Amino acid sequence: MSDIETVLGETIRASFANQGAMTLIKATVPIVEAGRAEIHLDHWAGIEQQHGFIHGGVVGMIADSAAGYAAMTVVPSGASVLTVEYKMNFVAPANGEKLLARGRVVRPGRTLIVTQAEVFALRDGKEILCALMQQTIMVMHGKPEK
Repeated sequence: MSDIETVLGETIRASFANQGAMTLIKATVPIVEAGRAEIHLDHWAGIEQQHGFIHGGVVGMIADSAAGYAAMTVVPSGASVLTVEYKMNFVAPANGEKLLARGRVVRPGRTLIVTQAEVFALRDGKEILCALMQQTIMVMHGKPEK
C-alpha cells in the first residue's frame, strides 16, 4: 500500500467513525484504495425486514457510503463529498451471513463524480449479487467535514 493510500484510508476511516448511521447498523469499512471502498455488514436481527432479509434501506445505506467513500479518495485535500442522487436496482434478496458493498469511481470530475456500487450477500461462502447502484456525487471544494 502506498503512502497516499495509507493517508486516504486513515482519512476515510476517521470520517466513517463519525457517521452515526454506520455505527447504528454496525457496519465496517475494511477496504479503502484509490477509487474504491468496501463496506461490510454482518446480518443481525436489528436490520431485518419482515421476511428476515436485510432491509432494502440498509442495503441502500451501505451502497451509498461505499461509493461515496470511493469518491472521497479522488477529491483534493480540504474538499468533501455529498450524494446528489442514486438509483438502486435490487436483483435478489439481501439474504446471507454478511453483506459486502463495493463502491468504485466510474468517472472522476472537478464538480461531479459518477460512481457505482455492487452489494453482495455472502451465503455459505458464495457471493450473491443482491443490488446494483449508480450514483452522482457532488464535490464540495473548501468545505471539509465537520
